[in-house]
Amino acid sequence: MTVSPAYRPEPCLPRLGSEFADEVKAADFPQTLLRFRNQRAAASVGLDTLSDLEWQTHFGRFEPLPGNLATPLAQRYHGHQFRVYNPDLGDGRGFTFAQMREVGSDRLLDLGTKGSGPTPWSRQGDGRLTLKGGVREALATAMLEALGVNTSKTFSLIETGEDLHRNDEPSPTRSAVMVRLSHGHIRFGTFQRQAYLQQPEQITRLVDYVIETYYPDLGDATNRRAALLDAVIAKTAAMAAGWMAAGFVHGVLNTDNMNITGESFDYGPYRFLPRNDPNFVAAYFDQNGLYSFGRQPEAVFWSLQQLAGCLALGEADQEPLVAALNTFGGTYRTALAGAMLKRLGIKLGDPEADVALAGSAFKALSVGGDVLRWEPFFFDWFCGDANRALASPRRELYESPEFADFRALISTRQADRPERLADDYFARPDPQELLIHEIEAIWSAIAERDDWSTFDQKLVDLETARTAYAL
Repeated sequence: MTVSPAYRPEPCLPRLGSEFADEVKAADFPQTLLRFRNQRAAASVGLDTLSDLEWQTHFGRFEPLPGNLATPLAQRYHGHQFRVYNPDLGDGRGFTFAQMREVGSDRLLDLGTKGSGPTPWSRQGDGRLTLKGGVREALATAMLEALGVNTSKTFSLIETGEDLHRNDEPSPTRSAVMVRLSHGHIRFGTFQRQAYLQQPEQITRLVDYVIETYYPDLGDATNRRAALLDAVIAKTAAMAAGWMAAGFVHGVLNTDNMNITGESFDYGPYRFLPRNDPNFVAAYFDQNGLYSFGRQPEAVFWSLQQLAGCLALGEADQEPLVAALNTFGGTYRTALAGAMLKRLGIKLGDPEADVALAGSAFKALSVGGDVLRWEPFFFDWFCGDANRALASPRRELYESPEFADFRALISTRQADRPERLADDYFARPDPQELLIHEIEAIWSAIAERDDWSTFDQKLVDLETARTAYAL
Protein backbone atom coordinates (compact mmCIF):
# COMPACT_ATOMS: atom_id res chain seq x y z
CA MET A 1 0.00 0.00 0.00
CA THR A 2 1.35 3.42 -0.98
CA VAL A 3 0.73 5.66 2.02
CA SER A 4 3.17 8.54 2.24
CA PRO A 5 5.70 9.05 5.07
CA ALA A 6 3.39 11.83 6.32
CA TYR A 7 0.74 9.26 7.29
CA ARG A 8 0.69 8.99 11.10
CA PRO A 9 -2.09 6.73 12.38
CA GLU A 10 -3.22 7.16 15.97
CA PRO A 11 -6.48 5.37 16.81
CA CYS A 12 -7.57 6.98 20.09
CA LEU A 13 -11.32 6.30 20.21
CA PRO A 14 -10.98 2.70 21.48
CA ARG A 15 -9.65 4.14 24.75
CA LEU A 16 -13.20 5.17 25.64
CA GLY A 17 -14.37 1.56 25.53
CA SER A 18 -17.59 -0.21 24.63
CA GLU A 19 -19.77 2.19 26.65
CA PHE A 20 -19.23 4.82 23.94
CA ALA A 21 -19.05 2.87 20.66
CA ASP A 22 -19.86 -0.45 19.03
CA GLU A 23 -17.73 -2.44 16.63
CA VAL A 24 -19.47 -2.69 13.25
CA LYS A 25 -18.70 -3.56 9.66
CA ALA A 26 -19.52 -1.82 6.40
CA ALA A 27 -22.17 -2.99 3.97
CA ASP A 28 -21.03 -5.04 0.98
CA PHE A 29 -21.89 -2.76 -1.93
CA PRO A 30 -22.59 -4.01 -5.48
CA GLN A 31 -20.02 -1.58 -6.89
CA THR A 32 -17.54 1.08 -5.82
CA LEU A 33 -17.43 3.75 -8.50
CA LEU A 34 -15.16 6.62 -7.47
CA ARG A 35 -16.86 9.97 -8.03
CA PHE A 36 -14.74 12.33 -5.94
CA ARG A 37 -11.48 12.17 -4.03
CA ASN A 38 -10.19 15.19 -2.16
CA GLN A 39 -6.47 15.21 -2.90
CA ARG A 40 -5.72 18.28 -0.80
CA ALA A 41 -7.43 16.78 2.24
CA ALA A 42 -5.75 13.45 1.59
CA ALA A 43 -2.34 15.12 1.51
CA SER A 44 -3.05 16.65 4.91
CA VAL A 45 -3.09 13.14 6.44
CA GLY A 46 -0.60 11.38 4.16
CA LEU A 47 -3.11 9.46 2.04
CA ASP A 48 -2.75 11.34 -1.25
CA THR A 49 -0.41 8.71 -2.69
CA LEU A 50 -3.06 5.97 -2.73
CA SER A 51 -3.95 4.65 -6.17
CA ASP A 52 -7.61 4.86 -7.19
CA LEU A 53 -7.93 1.12 -6.66
CA GLU A 54 -6.49 1.41 -3.15
CA TRP A 55 -8.78 4.38 -2.50
CA GLN A 56 -11.83 2.35 -3.48
CA THR A 57 -10.66 -0.57 -1.36
CA HIS A 58 -10.31 1.56 1.77
CA PHE A 59 -13.14 4.04 1.29
CA GLY A 60 -15.64 1.86 -0.56
CA ARG A 61 -14.90 -1.59 0.88
CA PHE A 62 -13.44 -0.23 4.13
CA GLU A 63 -10.46 -2.48 4.48
CA PRO A 64 -8.55 -1.06 7.47
CA LEU A 65 -5.80 1.45 6.90
CA PRO A 66 -2.38 0.29 8.15
CA GLY A 67 -1.85 0.76 11.87
CA ASN A 68 -5.35 2.16 12.30
CA LEU A 69 -8.68 0.96 13.66
CA ALA A 70 -8.97 -2.76 13.03
CA THR A 71 -12.76 -2.53 13.12
CA PRO A 72 -14.96 0.55 12.49
CA LEU A 73 -16.70 2.04 15.53
CA ALA A 74 -20.28 3.34 15.53
CA GLN A 75 -20.58 5.88 18.31
CA ARG A 76 -23.38 5.96 20.86
CA TYR A 77 -25.13 9.24 21.64
CA HIS A 78 -28.49 10.83 22.34
CA GLY A 79 -29.76 14.25 21.41
CA HIS A 80 -32.48 16.84 21.16
CA GLN A 81 -34.10 16.90 17.72
CA PHE A 82 -35.95 20.17 17.27
CA ARG A 83 -35.71 20.39 21.07
CA VAL A 84 -37.44 17.05 21.66
CA TYR A 85 -35.19 14.60 23.48
CA ASN A 86 -34.46 11.37 21.63
CA PRO A 87 -32.62 8.55 23.45
CA ASP A 88 -32.64 6.32 20.33
CA LEU A 89 -29.91 7.93 18.28
CA GLY A 90 -26.28 7.01 17.60
CA ASP A 91 -24.33 6.46 14.39
CA GLY A 92 -27.13 4.88 12.36
CA ARG A 93 -25.52 5.03 8.93
CA GLY A 94 -21.92 5.81 9.63
CA PHE A 95 -18.90 4.99 11.75
CA THR A 96 -15.44 6.20 12.68
CA PHE A 97 -13.12 4.43 10.25
CA ALA A 98 -9.68 5.83 11.07
CA GLN A 99 -7.81 8.44 13.10
CA MET A 100 -4.51 10.08 12.24
CA ARG A 101 -2.42 13.19 12.83
CA GLU A 102 -2.66 16.17 10.52
CA VAL A 103 0.50 17.21 8.70
CA GLY A 104 1.84 20.45 10.16
CA SER A 105 -0.68 21.11 12.93
CA ASP A 106 -0.40 17.66 14.56
CA ARG A 107 -4.15 17.75 15.28
CA LEU A 108 -5.93 14.43 15.58
CA LEU A 109 -8.34 13.98 12.66
CA ASP A 110 -11.03 11.38 12.06
CA LEU A 111 -12.24 9.72 8.91
CA GLY A 112 -15.95 9.16 9.43
CA THR A 113 -18.50 7.70 7.05
CA LYS A 114 -22.01 8.45 5.90
CA GLY A 115 -24.03 5.78 4.11
CA SER A 116 -21.77 2.86 5.04
CA GLY A 117 -24.60 0.54 6.09
CA PRO A 118 -26.75 -0.29 9.10
CA THR A 119 -25.47 -0.30 12.67
CA PRO A 120 -27.14 -1.10 16.02
CA TRP A 121 -28.41 2.50 15.95
CA SER A 122 -30.10 2.49 12.54
CA ARG A 123 -33.67 2.40 13.91
CA GLN A 124 -35.03 0.32 11.00
CA GLY A 125 -33.19 2.54 8.51
CA ASP A 126 -31.19 1.11 5.64
CA GLY A 127 -27.97 2.87 6.66
CA ARG A 128 -27.53 4.24 3.16
CA LEU A 129 -26.88 7.66 1.64
CA THR A 130 -28.36 8.97 -1.58
CA LEU A 131 -25.86 9.99 -4.23
CA LYS A 132 -27.57 13.38 -4.35
CA GLY A 133 -26.98 13.80 -0.61
CA GLY A 134 -23.29 13.08 -1.10
CA VAL A 135 -23.04 15.51 -4.01
CA ARG A 136 -24.75 18.22 -1.97
CA GLU A 137 -22.42 17.70 0.99
CA ALA A 138 -19.30 17.84 -1.18
CA LEU A 139 -20.49 21.17 -2.59
CA ALA A 140 -21.39 22.52 0.85
CA THR A 141 -18.03 21.77 2.42
CA ALA A 142 -16.13 23.23 -0.54
CA MET A 143 -18.15 26.45 -0.41
CA LEU A 144 -17.91 26.80 3.37
CA GLU A 145 -14.17 26.25 3.33
CA ALA A 146 -13.82 28.90 0.61
CA LEU A 147 -15.71 31.32 2.86
CA GLY A 148 -13.50 30.66 5.88
CA VAL A 149 -15.88 28.51 7.94
CA ASN A 150 -14.41 25.82 10.21
CA THR A 151 -15.95 22.82 8.47
CA SER A 152 -15.42 19.13 7.97
CA LYS A 153 -13.97 18.20 4.57
CA THR A 154 -15.68 15.86 2.15
CA PHE A 155 -12.88 13.34 1.67
CA SER A 156 -14.37 10.76 -0.67
CA LEU A 157 -17.58 10.04 -2.56
CA ILE A 158 -18.15 6.60 -4.08
CA GLU A 159 -21.28 5.50 -5.91
CA THR A 160 -22.37 2.08 -4.66
CA GLY A 161 -24.81 0.78 -7.29
CA GLU A 162 -27.96 0.39 -5.21
CA ASP A 163 -31.41 1.90 -5.79
CA LEU A 164 -32.79 3.68 -2.75
CA HIS A 165 -36.35 4.68 -1.98
CA ARG A 166 -36.96 7.92 -0.09
CA ASN A 167 -40.22 9.64 0.78
CA ASP A 168 -38.94 13.18 0.23
CA GLU A 169 -37.34 12.89 -3.23
CA PRO A 170 -37.95 11.09 -6.52
CA SER A 171 -37.32 7.36 -6.11
CA PRO A 172 -35.67 5.05 -6.80
CA THR A 173 -32.52 7.12 -6.56
CA ARG A 174 -28.84 6.30 -6.74
CA SER A 175 -26.78 5.47 -3.65
CA ALA A 176 -23.33 6.43 -2.40
CA VAL A 177 -20.97 6.14 0.53
CA MET A 178 -19.19 9.26 1.67
CA VAL A 179 -16.16 9.76 3.90
CA ARG A 180 -15.57 13.02 5.73
CA LEU A 181 -12.37 14.27 7.34
CA SER A 182 -13.18 15.93 10.63
CA HIS A 183 -11.52 17.19 13.78
CA GLY A 184 -13.39 14.77 16.01
CA HIS A 185 -16.86 13.23 16.16
CA ILE A 186 -17.56 13.55 19.91
CA ARG A 187 -20.92 15.30 19.99
CA PHE A 188 -22.90 17.18 22.60
CA GLY A 189 -25.20 14.17 22.39
CA THR A 190 -22.33 11.92 23.51
CA PHE A 191 -22.43 13.70 26.87
CA GLN A 192 -26.23 13.73 26.86
CA ARG A 193 -26.38 9.94 26.73
CA GLN A 194 -24.25 9.58 29.84
CA ALA A 195 -26.29 12.22 31.68
CA TYR A 196 -29.52 10.48 30.67
CA LEU A 197 -28.14 7.22 32.06
CA GLN A 198 -27.11 9.05 35.26
CA GLN A 199 -23.46 8.06 34.97
CA PRO A 200 -21.38 10.96 36.32
CA GLU A 201 -18.26 8.79 36.37
CA GLN A 202 -18.60 8.32 32.61
CA ILE A 203 -19.03 12.08 32.17
CA THR A 204 -15.70 12.48 33.99
CA ARG A 205 -14.13 9.84 31.79
CA LEU A 206 -15.41 11.56 28.67
CA VAL A 207 -14.20 14.97 29.86
CA ASP A 208 -10.75 13.53 30.53
CA TYR A 209 -10.63 11.93 27.08
CA VAL A 210 -11.73 15.10 25.30
CA ILE A 211 -9.22 17.26 27.15
CA GLU A 212 -6.38 14.82 26.59
CA THR A 213 -7.25 14.32 22.93
CA TYR A 214 -8.49 17.72 21.75
CA TYR A 215 -7.73 20.32 24.44
CA PRO A 216 -4.41 19.26 26.02
CA ASP A 217 -3.74 22.85 27.14
CA LEU A 218 -6.58 22.39 29.67
CA GLY A 219 -4.85 19.46 31.35
CA ASP A 220 -3.86 21.44 34.43
CA ALA A 221 -7.21 23.23 34.85
CA THR A 222 -8.51 23.32 38.42
CA ASN A 223 -12.11 22.73 37.30
CA ARG A 224 -11.79 20.57 34.20
CA ARG A 225 -15.50 20.52 33.35
CA ALA A 226 -15.88 24.29 33.49
CA ALA A 227 -12.63 24.80 31.58
CA LEU A 228 -13.82 22.44 28.86
CA LEU A 229 -17.20 24.16 28.61
CA ASP A 230 -15.50 27.53 28.32
CA ALA A 231 -13.30 26.26 25.48
CA VAL A 232 -16.23 24.64 23.65
CA ILE A 233 -18.26 27.85 23.97
CA ALA A 234 -15.46 29.85 22.32
CA LYS A 235 -15.12 27.35 19.46
CA THR A 236 -18.87 27.02 18.95
CA ALA A 237 -19.47 30.77 18.99
CA ALA A 238 -16.81 31.14 16.30
CA MET A 239 -18.50 28.43 14.22
CA ALA A 240 -21.90 30.14 14.47
CA ALA A 241 -20.32 33.49 13.58
CA GLY A 242 -18.76 31.86 10.54
CA TRP A 243 -22.16 30.62 9.38
CA MET A 244 -23.68 34.06 9.75
CA ALA A 245 -20.88 35.78 7.83
CA ALA A 246 -21.15 33.14 5.10
CA GLY A 247 -24.92 33.56 4.82
CA PHE A 248 -25.25 29.86 5.57
CA VAL A 249 -28.29 28.11 7.03
CA HIS A 250 -27.39 24.68 8.43
CA GLY A 251 -30.99 23.58 8.69
CA VAL A 252 -30.78 20.94 11.44
CA LEU A 253 -29.03 22.28 14.54
CA ASN A 254 -29.92 19.36 16.78
CA THR A 255 -27.56 18.61 19.66
CA ASP A 256 -26.32 15.46 17.93
CA ASN A 257 -25.11 17.72 15.09
CA MET A 258 -22.97 19.83 17.44
CA ASN A 259 -19.47 18.60 18.30
CA ILE A 260 -16.99 19.55 20.99
CA THR A 261 -14.37 20.90 18.61
CA GLY A 262 -16.65 23.60 17.20
CA GLU A 263 -16.49 22.25 13.68
CA SER A 264 -19.43 22.48 11.32
CA PHE A 265 -20.46 19.12 9.85
CA ASP A 266 -23.28 16.88 8.61
CA TYR A 267 -25.10 18.81 5.90
CA GLY A 268 -28.63 17.81 4.99
CA PRO A 269 -31.19 20.45 3.98
CA TYR A 270 -28.74 23.36 4.08
CA ARG A 271 -29.03 26.57 2.05
CA PHE A 272 -26.88 29.58 1.29
CA LEU A 273 -28.83 32.83 1.47
CA PRO A 274 -29.72 34.44 -1.82
CA ARG A 275 -30.04 37.71 0.14
CA ASN A 276 -30.23 38.85 3.74
CA ASP A 277 -33.31 37.35 5.38
CA PRO A 278 -33.23 36.44 9.09
CA ASN A 279 -36.38 34.33 8.65
CA PHE A 280 -34.94 32.19 5.85
CA VAL A 281 -35.39 28.46 6.60
CA ALA A 282 -33.44 25.66 4.94
CA ALA A 283 -35.46 22.60 5.96
CA TYR A 284 -39.00 22.23 4.61
CA PHE A 285 -39.93 20.43 7.84
CA ASP A 286 -38.81 23.36 10.04
CA GLN A 287 -42.27 24.84 9.90
CA ASN A 288 -41.80 27.09 12.95
CA GLY A 289 -38.46 28.49 11.81
CA LEU A 290 -36.60 27.14 14.85
CA TYR A 291 -33.37 26.93 12.87
CA SER A 292 -33.89 29.91 10.56
CA PHE A 293 -30.87 31.99 9.58
CA GLY A 294 -31.39 34.66 12.22
CA ARG A 295 -32.08 32.17 15.02
CA GLN A 296 -28.93 30.10 14.56
CA PRO A 297 -26.98 31.81 17.37
CA GLU A 298 -29.91 31.19 19.71
CA ALA A 299 -30.04 27.53 18.66
CA VAL A 300 -26.33 27.14 19.28
CA PHE A 301 -26.59 28.70 22.73
CA TRP A 302 -29.52 26.43 23.60
CA SER A 303 -27.39 23.42 22.68
CA LEU A 304 -24.54 24.72 24.82
CA GLN A 305 -26.96 24.96 27.74
CA GLN A 306 -27.78 21.26 27.28
CA LEU A 307 -24.08 20.42 27.30
CA ALA A 308 -23.61 22.46 30.46
CA GLY A 309 -26.46 20.54 32.08
CA CYS A 310 -24.67 17.27 31.34
CA LEU A 311 -21.40 18.58 32.76
CA ALA A 312 -23.25 19.60 35.93
CA LEU A 313 -24.11 15.98 36.71
CA GLY A 314 -22.43 15.07 40.01
CA GLU A 315 -20.88 18.53 40.43
CA ALA A 316 -21.41 20.12 43.84
CA ASP A 317 -20.37 23.59 42.66
CA GLN A 318 -22.11 24.47 39.41
CA GLU A 319 -21.35 28.19 39.47
CA PRO A 320 -18.27 27.88 37.21
CA LEU A 321 -20.46 26.24 34.56
CA VAL A 322 -23.04 29.01 34.84
CA ALA A 323 -20.29 31.61 34.63
CA ALA A 324 -18.96 29.98 31.46
CA LEU A 325 -22.41 30.01 29.85
CA ASN A 326 -22.77 33.70 30.69
CA THR A 327 -19.79 34.48 28.47
CA PHE A 328 -21.51 33.30 25.29
CA GLY A 329 -23.17 36.59 24.39
CA GLY A 330 -20.00 38.63 24.49
CA THR A 331 -17.91 35.89 22.92
CA TYR A 332 -20.34 35.51 20.04
CA ARG A 333 -20.58 39.27 19.50
CA THR A 334 -16.80 39.54 19.18
CA ALA A 335 -16.61 36.44 16.97
CA LEU A 336 -19.30 37.73 14.63
CA ALA A 337 -17.52 41.06 14.17
CA GLY A 338 -14.29 39.18 13.47
CA ALA A 339 -15.96 36.85 10.96
CA MET A 340 -17.62 39.72 9.11
CA LEU A 341 -14.38 41.73 8.90
CA LYS A 342 -12.50 38.66 7.72
CA ARG A 343 -15.01 38.24 4.92
CA LEU A 344 -14.65 41.93 4.05
CA GLY A 345 -10.86 41.63 4.04
CA ILE A 346 -10.45 44.27 6.75
CA LYS A 347 -7.97 44.24 9.64
CA LEU A 348 -9.34 44.05 13.14
CA GLY A 349 -9.12 47.25 15.17
CA ASP A 350 -10.95 48.72 18.12
CA PRO A 351 -13.49 46.08 19.22
CA GLU A 352 -16.43 48.48 19.37
CA ALA A 353 -15.55 49.90 15.97
CA ASP A 354 -15.36 46.37 14.59
CA VAL A 355 -18.83 45.60 15.94
CA ALA A 356 -20.16 48.84 14.45
CA LEU A 357 -18.77 48.01 11.00
CA ALA A 358 -20.16 44.47 11.13
CA GLY A 359 -23.55 45.82 12.15
CA SER A 360 -23.45 48.36 9.34
CA ALA A 361 -22.68 45.57 6.85
CA PHE A 362 -25.73 43.58 8.00
CA LYS A 363 -27.87 46.70 7.71
CA ALA A 364 -26.53 47.42 4.23
CA LEU A 365 -27.34 43.88 3.16
CA SER A 366 -30.87 44.38 4.48
CA VAL A 367 -31.53 47.60 2.58
CA GLY A 368 -30.24 45.94 -0.59
CA GLY A 369 -33.54 44.07 -0.76
CA ASP A 370 -34.06 41.83 -3.78
CA VAL A 371 -31.36 43.64 -5.76
CA LEU A 372 -28.35 42.70 -3.65
CA ARG A 373 -27.41 39.06 -3.23
CA TRP A 374 -25.29 37.97 -0.26
CA GLU A 375 -22.06 36.89 -1.96
CA PRO A 376 -21.66 39.80 -4.41
CA PHE A 377 -21.69 42.26 -1.52
CA PHE A 378 -18.62 40.73 0.12
CA PHE A 379 -16.94 40.21 -3.23
CA ASP A 380 -17.44 43.84 -4.29
CA TRP A 381 -16.21 45.32 -1.01
CA PHE A 382 -13.34 42.90 -0.39
CA CYS A 383 -10.40 44.70 1.25
CA GLY A 384 -12.59 47.79 1.55
CA ASP A 385 -11.85 48.80 -2.05
CA ALA A 386 -14.55 51.34 -2.87
CA ASN A 387 -13.24 51.77 -6.40
CA ARG A 388 -13.95 48.10 -7.14
CA ALA A 389 -17.35 48.26 -5.50
CA LEU A 390 -18.36 51.40 -7.38
CA ALA A 391 -17.25 49.85 -10.67
CA SER A 392 -19.35 46.73 -10.10
CA PRO A 393 -22.79 45.95 -11.54
CA ARG A 394 -24.17 46.99 -8.12
CA ARG A 395 -22.74 50.53 -8.31
CA GLU A 396 -26.08 52.35 -8.30
CA LEU A 397 -27.13 50.61 -5.09
CA TYR A 398 -23.82 51.28 -3.35
CA GLU A 399 -24.05 54.99 -4.19
CA SER A 400 -27.52 55.26 -2.64
CA PRO A 401 -28.09 57.09 0.67
CA GLU A 402 -28.91 53.75 2.34
CA PHE A 403 -25.26 52.75 1.98
CA ALA A 404 -23.82 56.02 3.26
CA ASP A 405 -23.12 54.74 6.77
CA PHE A 406 -21.39 51.60 5.53
CA ARG A 407 -19.33 53.53 2.98
CA ALA A 408 -18.20 55.97 5.67
CA LEU A 409 -17.24 53.28 8.17
CA ILE A 410 -15.35 51.04 5.79
CA SER A 411 -13.44 53.99 4.30
CA THR A 412 -11.67 54.49 7.63
CA ARG A 413 -10.43 50.91 7.90
CA GLN A 414 -7.20 49.26 6.82
CA ALA A 415 -7.25 46.39 4.32
CA ASP A 416 -5.89 43.03 5.38
CA ARG A 417 -3.46 41.65 2.77
CA PRO A 418 -4.72 43.85 -0.08
CA GLU A 419 -2.35 42.06 -2.44
CA ARG A 420 -5.03 39.37 -2.65
CA LEU A 421 -6.96 41.66 -5.00
CA ALA A 422 -4.31 41.01 -7.67
CA ASP A 423 -5.72 37.50 -8.11
CA ASP A 424 -7.56 37.05 -11.42
CA TYR A 425 -10.63 36.00 -9.43
CA PHE A 426 -11.29 39.63 -8.51
CA ALA A 427 -11.23 40.78 -12.14
CA ARG A 428 -14.52 39.02 -12.81
CA PRO A 429 -17.86 40.86 -12.39
CA ASP A 430 -19.43 38.31 -10.01
CA PRO A 431 -18.21 35.80 -7.40
CA GLN A 432 -18.83 32.11 -7.04
CA GLU A 433 -22.14 31.36 -5.34
CA LEU A 434 -23.93 28.15 -4.36
CA LEU A 435 -27.65 28.83 -4.51
CA ILE A 436 -30.24 26.11 -4.62
CA HIS A 437 -31.01 26.41 -8.33
CA GLU A 438 -27.34 25.78 -9.17
CA ILE A 439 -27.17 22.73 -6.90
CA GLU A 440 -30.30 21.33 -8.54
CA ALA A 441 -28.88 21.96 -12.02
CA ILE A 442 -25.68 20.14 -11.11
CA TRP A 443 -27.68 17.19 -9.80
CA SER A 444 -30.00 17.15 -12.83
CA ALA A 445 -27.01 16.75 -15.14
CA ILE A 446 -25.84 13.77 -13.07
CA ALA A 447 -29.28 12.18 -12.65
CA GLU A 448 -30.45 12.60 -16.24
CA ARG A 449 -27.25 12.16 -18.27
CA ASP A 450 -24.63 10.90 -15.80
CA ASP A 451 -22.81 14.12 -16.65
CA TRP A 452 -20.36 14.99 -13.87
CA SER A 453 -18.69 17.86 -15.70
CA THR A 454 -20.69 20.63 -14.00
CA PHE A 455 -20.04 19.11 -10.56
CA ASP A 456 -16.33 18.75 -11.24
CA GLN A 457 -16.09 22.28 -12.66
CA LYS A 458 -17.94 23.76 -9.69
CA LEU A 459 -15.46 22.20 -7.30
CA VAL A 460 -12.60 23.66 -9.38
CA ASP A 461 -14.30 27.07 -9.29
CA LEU A 462 -14.81 26.92 -5.52
CA GLU A 463 -11.17 26.00 -5.05
CA THR A 464 -10.25 29.04 -7.14
CA ALA A 465 -12.37 31.19 -4.82
CA ARG A 466 -10.79 29.61 -1.73
CA THR A 467 -7.26 30.38 -2.83
CA ALA A 468 -8.20 33.92 -3.90
CA TYR A 469 -9.91 34.84 -0.64
CA ALA A 470 -7.27 32.98 1.43
CA LEU A 471 -9.47 33.25 4.52
